[in-house]
Amino acid sequence: MTYPENDTRKTIRIAIVEDDKTVREGLQMLLNGSPGFVCVAAYGNGEDALQGIPEIMPDVTLMDINLPGINGIECILKLKELDLPLLYIMLTVFEDPDAIFQSLSAGACGYLLKHTPPVKLLEAIQDVFRGGSPMSGEIARKVVQSFQQPPTKPSTSVNLTKREEEILSFLAQGYFYKEIAASLNISVETVRTHIRNIYEKLQVRTRTEAVLKYLKK
Repeated sequence: MTYPENDTRKTIRIAIVEDDKTVREGLQMLLNGSPGFVCVAAYGNGEDALQGIPEIMPDVTLMDINLPGINGIECILKLKELDLPLLYIMLTVFEDPDAIFQSLSAGACGYLLKHTPPVKLLEAIQDVFRGGSPMSGEIARKVVQSFQQPPTKPSTSVNLTKREEEILSFLAQGYFYKEIAASLNISVETVRTHIRNIYEKLQVRTRTEAVLKYLKK
């Protein structure tokens, strides 16, 4: 195993943020039982991670997306606000392009599925530690496919309402549905309805496509 030339340590320090106790403990056993790796902290939710990670300063954090309360993407965004030299790998069951791009946009260095073999997971941690951006094969294919999709034909008569324009602007800034709802003093379900209408008017299928079309406006 090789390490960055300017790093004299022989162990990569890893934090885990995972609400499934079985998965969390399994990852701890894998890391602590593998030479060159050590689990320095394991959290069952994003709130605890926000408190502990800045104090522990792990080299790499394995982050689940679907956490109770604050989700993994939001957790990374909030940690990024602290401007700390932290590295993140999303380790999740989600394969949809929106989750992938939101995670990478938030600051994740890699995106792996939970069924990634242990050896590959350890290699990915080492890769991120060295400055790489590993992805599961399935994830890499989805990223490529998203860029290979034919461009959506622009509509000459896209008339978004003022509210729809506001919501699309929030989406472009990376806001989540519940944050948009709070900012506009409306329900999350109302936000979803507006977004469905936006998708239909812009002739897109995902948040990413809608934002890209909005930014090209």
